[in-house]
Amino acid sequence: MKKILNTLFEQKRLTKEQSKEVLINIAQEKYNASQIAAFITVFLMRPVSVDELSGFREALLELAIKVDLSDFNTIDLCGTGGDGKNTFNISTLTSFIVAGTGNKVAKHGNYGVSSASGSSNMLEFLGYQFTNDESTLKRQLEEANICFLHAPLFHPAMKVVAPIRRELGVKTFFNMLGPLVNPSSPQNQLVGVFNLEVARVYNYMLQQSNVNYGVVHALDGYDEISLTGDFKLFTKESEQQISPSDLGQKQLLQSDIFGGDTVAEAAKIFVDIINGKGTEAQNNVVLTNAAFALKTFDENKSFETAFEEAKDSLLGLKAKKSLEKLVK
Repeated sequence: MKKILNTLFEQKRLTKEQSKEVLINIAQEKYNASQIAAFITVFLMRPVSVDELSGFREALLELAIKVDLSDFNTIDLCGTGGDGKNTFNISTLTSFIVAGTGNKVAKHGNYGVSSASGSSNMLEFLGYQFTNDESTLKRQLEEANICFLHAPLFHPAMKVVAPIRRELGVKTFFNMLGPLVNPSSPQNQLVGVFNLEVARVYNYMLQQSNVNYGVVHALDGYDEISLTGDFKLFTKESEQQISPSDLGQKQLLQSDIFGGDTVAEAAKIFVDIINGKGTEAQNNVVLTNAAFALKTFDENKSFETAFEEAKDSLLGLKAKKSLEKLVK
């Protein structure tokens, strides 16, 4: 590790192979906590390169407990987190709305690092029991149109860094990896990222894959479509800058999508929205994200059509039904 750290302190980049080896060594507990913290800190001070992120990703996928859900055409709706905005659980709600339209969602998630409540905090609070049993996950997909992949159960390698990440309490390159290492390899993805540089790295990496994808970044810093301003959308075909008004939506204030300071507060907001009792602003944010998820499945679908499908799922309480079936 000393050699690797010296390379990094000299402002040099790691190769894909070096990055992969370091992460495998971290997982095998070959380094102490101080060395791991020093390593992580380097990437807080400069962007991670495509080769570095690709190497980290390869290592995690190699070490992961795989689950084969290829019988289903699934989508993952997962943000990197780490935007520090403390919104309500937009991507988790969006996942249930998409499931309520009859599409299959294999949601990858974890406990929150930079917000009060990550997707795992929320589902645990609502009574969901995490599992990595393939037959259970398949049954959930069949009955509820959604299953939840709690990252620590599939990435045992991460347990070594979990306490260090918690103590650091800031976004790290591990946040960037979350959406790239779904152990079920979904065929579709709508990914939110916390800055434009990461969006471009993701776009480059996903272009090399067979995945249908959209990568979104709100230009005021959100890792999802926040409707608080313009956002960038990268797909295999194009890069676009879209404003709320382009979608017939009102621009929102940051306070409109605040997520509360505790898991209990976040859960109250979540339950209100899924029960069809969200504010207009809350509803429009999740419906817009859900519409772009539906367009990821079918790029020819208009935003208006996708938005109406999402609206029918949320306000027709189909999303709520998906949640009830999953938790049951």
